[in-house]
Amino acid sequence: VVTKDKAALWTDGRYFLQAEQQLTSGWSLMRAGNLGVPSRSEWLNGVMAPGSRIGIDPFLFSSDAAEELKEAISQKNHELVYLYDINLVDEIWKESRPKPPNKHVRVHEMKYAGVDVSSKLSSLRSELTNAGSSAIVISMLDEIAWLLNLRGSDIPHSPVMYAYLIVEIDGAKLFIDEAKVNSDVMHYLKNAGIELRPYESILSEIESAAIVNTYKCACDKYFGTAGTVNEKNTEALNGTDGTSCGPSYVYRSSPISLAKAVKNEAELEGMRNSHLRDAAALAQFWTWLEEEISNGVILTEVDVADKLLEFRSKQNGFVDTSFDTISASGANGAIIHYKPEPNSCSVVDAEKLFLLDSGAQFIDGTTDITRTVHFGEPSSWQKECFTRVLQGHIALDQAIFPENYPGFVLDAFARASLWKIGLDYRHGTGHGVGAALNVHEGPQSISFRFGNMTPLLKGMVVSNEPGYYEDHAFGIRIENLLYVKEVSTPNRFGGLDYLGFEKLTYVPIQTKLIDLSIVSAAEIDWLNDYHKQVWEKVSPLLDGPAQEWLWNNTRPLIKH
Repeated sequence: VVTKDKAALWTDGRYFLQAEQQLTSGWSLMRAGNLGVPSRSEWLNGVMAPGSRIGIDPFLFSSDAAEELKEAISQKNHELVYLYDINLVDEIWKESRPKPPNKHVRVHEMKYAGVDVSSKLSSLRSELTNAGSSAIVISMLDEIAWLLNLRGSDIPHSPVMYAYLIVEIDGAKLFIDEAKVNSDVMHYLKNAGIELRPYESILSEIESAAIVNTYKCACDKYFGTAGTVNEKNTEALNGTDGTSCGPSYVYRSSPISLAKAVKNEAELEGMRNSHLRDAAALAQFWTWLEEEISNGVILTEVDVADKLLEFRSKQNGFVDTSFDTISASGANGAIIHYKPEPNSCSVVDAEKLFLLDSGAQFIDGTTDITRTVHFGEPSSWQKECFTRVLQGHIALDQAIFPENYPGFVLDAFARASLWKIGLDYRHGTGHGVGAALNVHEGPQSISFRFGNMTPLLKGMVVSNEPGYYEDHAFGIRIENLLYVKEVSTPNRFGGLDYLGFEKLTYVPIQTKLIDLSIVSAAEIDWLNDYHKQVWEKVSPLLDGPAQEWLWNNTRPLIKH
């Protein structure tokens, strides 16, 4: 938030350390979620003279967020101004702003998508009909890509394209730069009954707001009243008797969000296969890195990330990384979303913990994995912290729970071992992951934020990534991807199905970091069984030193 004489940045616990390093002295850092830190609207109400005008770019706010802000600042008679035609940052950015991308869109093949576009559209249309609605405006890019079985490369790490989509009961319009659409894709869209429109014409097409407010104006003109519509889930509808009664709207969650989150068998198969190729690349990478470090080669965090990309990109179907690789030695590991930069990154220190969080986009799936290792001798404190993080990871992996339970119910499983000695971590335990789509997707999550009531459903993919971070010292995180499956239990209390998890990620967990004095026999059994599966699934994809490394790192652990 920028005023005439102040500038403040709000961010959550994942970015506190990064923000401290990157903000210049003119900025105030607002550590959101910490005790006594004001919200944006509270801060504005405190520093601005009553009756001020506060501008936002409405394209960058959901209508929920805009309405909430508008209401909160109205307590001090502030006015919220929607800057439709100019974004003030763009005004000063001018020519140095990169041009919009214009790479071609591709069709996501049926063997990976599992369900064709006409089936997806007809499911969506029956949802619309059930909601008494005649159209939906979709602005979430991954929802558009999933619904139309298209993929793009407009945004680094995410295979999506800039577009809007309006789906009506009897047709659909895709708002996109036509330069991105080659003749094959044009033909494919035509066959699916989708018309192309220029990207810029979305507002005039539905007279909606950005996307909401123009729509609201249309309602105001018609009824002389104000209304609100959610930009992601705007649906125009007819009167209950089928006669048009002027524009009105249904306000609810996008039905595409949940449909996309529940993977079909073809999507799960693609996820399984891509994870095994990813595991092979990681085995080759760790073999290389351990060898280099033991030979005393000086490597920076960036060198290591680049080499990992080299191994990954040799795998079949590799498209891109799924996010910027977090290659973090020692204290940098405590910066939760650390990104090493060539001119400022550290050398990988053999005497410190090394955290590597990385992922890939393949043609058939999306991966995201974190491993923490020590190349020398870890301290007993580091071993205890690592072991407690691992205990949380195992507890969540083994969780069995009744259907229709939201993810937050499981969050404490992953924290309990840390909580026992008064430790914790400032991020969620698990996020949804797209199938050859965004590495972070909703609506489900496993988190201490208990507002998210989305149930975990069979076929959803989630991460399992507890951690522990000691500021300015080290960071530990252990992350696998899982998918939700039905579990057969001896009882079914309340007639409910019970659910559990199946692993997608198969890469060894470093056993020398485990403090054997605090792990149970059952936890060692879990680890040995996991490593047995890693060897069986991944060794056929390897040979030579990488296969030998995999063998050495999947040997059973014996508790004396």
